[in-house]
Amino acid sequence: PKMKEDNCLHAALICMGMLYYSHAITTEKVNHTRPSLHGHHEKGKEGQVLHRSKRGWVWNQFFVIEEYTGPDPVLVGRLHSDIDSGDGNIKYILSGEGAGIIFVIDDKSGNIHATKTLDREERAQYTLTAQAVDRNTNRPLEPPSEFIVKVQDINDNPPEFLHENYHANVPERSNVGTSVIQVTASDADDPTYGNSAKLVYSILEGQPYFSVEAQTGIIRTALPNMDREAKEEYHVVIQAKDMGGHMGGLSGTTKVTITLTDVNDNPPKFPQSVYQMSVSEAAVPGEEVGRVKAKDPDIGENGLVAYSIIDGDGVDMFEITTDYETQEGVVKLKKLLDFETKKSYSLKVEAANVHIDPKFISNGPFKDTVTVKISVEDADEPPIFLKPSYIFEVQENAASGTVVGKVHAKDPDAANSAIRYSIDRHTDLERYFTINAEDGNIKTVKALDREEIAWHNISIFAVEVHKQHQEAKVPVAIKVIDVNDNAPKFAAAYEAFVCENARSNQQFITITADDKDDSANGPRFIFSLPPEIIHNPNFTLRDNRDNTASVFVRREGFSRQKQDLYLLPIVISDGGLPPMSSTNTLTIRVCGCDSNGSLLSCNAEAYILNAGLSTGALIAILACIVILLVIVVLFVTLKRQKKEPLIVFEEEDVRENIITYDDEGGGEEDTEAFDIATLQNPDGINGFIPRKDIKPEYQYMPRPGLRPAPNSVDVDDFINTRIQEADNDPTAPPYDSIQIYGYEGRGSVAGSLSSLESATTDSDLDYDYLQNWGPRFKKLADLYGSKDTFDDDS
Repeated sequence: PKMKEDNCLHAALICMGMLYYSHAITTEKVNHTRPSLHGHHEKGKEGQVLHRSKRGWVWNQFFVIEEYTGPDPVLVGRLHSDIDSGDGNIKYILSGEGAGIIFVIDDKSGNIHATKTLDREERAQYTLTAQAVDRNTNRPLEPPSEFIVKVQDINDNPPEFLHENYHANVPERSNVGTSVIQVTASDADDPTYGNSAKLVYSILEGQPYFSVEAQTGIIRTALPNMDREAKEEYHVVIQAKDMGGHMGGLSGTTKVTITLTDVNDNPPKFPQSVYQMSVSEAAVPGEEVGRVKAKDPDIGENGLVAYSIIDGDGVDMFEITTDYETQEGVVKLKKLLDFETKKSYSLKVEAANVHIDPKFISNGPFKDTVTVKISVEDADEPPIFLKPSYIFEVQENAASGTVVGKVHAKDPDAANSAIRYSIDRHTDLERYFTINAEDGNIKTVKALDREEIAWHNISIFAVEVHKQHQEAKVPVAIKVIDVNDNAPKFAAAYEAFVCENARSNQQFITITADDKDDSANGPRFIFSLPPEIIHNPNFTLRDNRDNTASVFVRREGFSRQKQDLYLLPIVISDGGLPPMSSTNTLTIRVCGCDSNGSLLSCNAEAYILNAGLSTGALIAILACIVILLVIVVLFVTLKRQKKEPLIVFEEEDVRENIITYDDEGGGEEDTEAFDIATLQNPDGINGFIPRKDIKPEYQYMPRPGLRPAPNSVDVDDFINTRIQEADNDPTAPPYDSIQIYGYEGRGSVAGSLSSLESATTDSDLDYDYLQNWGPRFKKLADLYGSKDTFDDDS
């Protein structure tokens, strides 16, 4: 039905447009159809003649209705020239916007038609140019002239909102008429023609909570005291309708989500009037006892609650803090509890809003109170010492078993168990003290020395007899009182020097003393000489009464030759009770000094040498001795270098070498007594014999095939092998080379060289010629010479 109604409306509008267009054409013809190509004269004011050219074209300002959907093209208008006689010689030409595409002209009659449906919202008007030309020659008969075709609007566009959805906030409990948000719609139709673009706003959903102004689109609250806690969010639908809201107008809608924001309009409330809690007496301060919570339906800072204790007998024992994450009040222990003293406590806790809105102060006090009852539970507690720490005193050197002091602890529980005491041996490693396990008396085990340890810090344990796990610990400090048991001594190992030319009563040293005892048994120190030397002829002592003493020379004329060292005994006494004293020896050396009293030498021998030789002479003598020693050393070194042989080991010289055999065996024919292979060089078995007279630069590896068998019996091959090795050895020196032969072979015809056999048997050989060989062979000549010669020598 609605579509039929719209079609009927469109048809009525088209008919009205056609009537309006016909009326406009008639009016234009009445007012402007005076075709003539000649002008005429009109008389103006004061006799002035005015000239006016008559129009050569006849047409209207053309209009065409948008969205025309008829079967035939729409007649827009007709162009006609005064010179057109109707014979068909004039041709009308149309150019400009949409010419030939949207608008076409009949070149004979001048009728203009619209061939397409027009939309005013796309384009509101078109500018065209018309001209009359000669049909045959296309010669312009009149100048071209512009005209406008306007597209006439119809209500074909519904209103549209800027946003499909809107979101807005308004405080809860706002007054009626409070502005929430303004929504705006637009209409694409022509606002200057009719009511197609005249919009009116109305609310479709959201009553009775909100309303909207018809002309502006402003949404306002319509009910008072809207409560966020009851309903927080509202959905409102707003409509915008054109044609001034009348029947037949088009409309558009939008959705608006309105949220009520929170205000502090609700006080906190405890859900119950009394809270019951319990805590052990063994709990430590700061431990949580329990929690309370007041409910506030407000949110954010409006719902913040602070808790406090305002009354009760447990104000001093407990405290409450606020947990802002959970909005709970946390009850905590403030001091230690004692079940035996008090078994229960009562608190009055208040919960109040942190931020209060003055607008709603009339809603009542924004706070609430609750009673908290706390019961104390009994716990098995460890013993408690009567004092947190103990300090005792005992004299040093006191006899073993001396009582130092007494500690006392008790069981705080109702059972009041017996207590046993002990010393923490980690604090008394030397076991100076002991304690009576029953009564807590502390005694010494051995004598104490204040100078070694002035304070002893120990710890005492107290445990229940029947509950060993319940123990307590207390520190005990024991001060060792000083006794005057140390005599004063020299503060340092003093050694004084006195000049030979010292004057009588001249001070040459000031001494002081130290005492290991306490200051009460130490200074003031008293210095004196022993009674037996109080009339010492050489030195005297004066007590300065400030814990120092000065030593003076009593006479003049000391001599190092007679006595260069003096030992002066000095008695030092302290001010303790009873006083202690000691005798200390002061060493005094006699020294040589110049006229100003400056020390030159304190050595008696140096003094004697100084009489004969000067220091420069002594230095010269020492220098000469050193030079002589250097010359002798160089000479000996050079001489030894000249005697060094070309070969490192002198024994290896074949000309003077005597070979000694430690194992004589059974002769060369006896090869069964021992293994002859042991005489062979182990390195020779591998074919390589290292040189012993030089250090080879590299090792020579023999050629394959020249190595003899380890157990070879061919002496000739063995010797040839060694000769080839020597000839091909690049490390061999140009002088004689020593070859070692560990195997002589079998059946040797050579006689034995043993001197033992020669000395016990007669020999036909004559060795007298050895006497002529020189001193080097004298030993052999004596051994093998004739018996006569031997007897003569004997």
